[in-house]
Amino acid sequence: MTTTDNLTAARTKRWRTIRWIALLIVAATVGLGAVFGSRLGQDPTLVDSPLIGKPASTRPLPYLEREGTLSLADLQGQVVVVNFWASWCTPCRAEHPALTAAADNYQAKGVTVVGVNYQDKRGAATAFLDELGRGDSRAYRYVTDPDSRLALDFGVFGIPETFFLDRSGTIVAKITGPVSHSLMSGTLDAILAGRQPRSHTEGTVQPGPGR
Repeated sequence: MTTTDNLTAARTKRWRTIRWIALLIVAATVGLGAVFGSRLGQDPTLVDSPLIGKPASTRPLPYLEREGTLSLADLQGQVVVVNFWASWCTPCRAEHPALTAAADNYQAKGVTVVGVNYQDKRGAATAFLDELGRGDSRAYRYVTDPDSRLALDFGVFGIPETFFLDRSGTIVAKITGPVSHSLMSGTLDAILAGRQPRSHTEGTVQPGPGR
């Protein structure tokens, strides 16, 4: 074989290699496009949580403003909204009217809201409620979370975070970030109708002072 033949064979082999690499790149691109394309049109705020479908912690917690404790087990048979909040949390102030409105509007349908005060001072927490309102005490319960034990059970990283429990005490939805009137009503209406609600991420959360 002459030198020219050797060069020709080398070029042919090189082009075959380049062509196979190009085909692999195209195939990979098409595959990724199919994956991401399948997500087009979906709400980017929709998220999954590993806690969905699992029973909620029944750890008893002391009430914020009165004697005694409350466990989520005490509320089985009701739809329960568990909201982690604090006086130092800016988004918590923005979402508070939606929570109190939901507690008042859905009380007759068997819904209870539990506000879990997170890494806060009792005086600051009660001042927050004095300013923004408490909602109906029969439908909105406020508890404290010493040592953030319940927050750890729920995997809370920052606040606000809100969890929705069905009547059996199973976690069926989670909203990360501040809730709104429409999110509250949409999620509660779905649960009460026996439909699976969707979990969302709305805005950002604030880590606790100790993080």
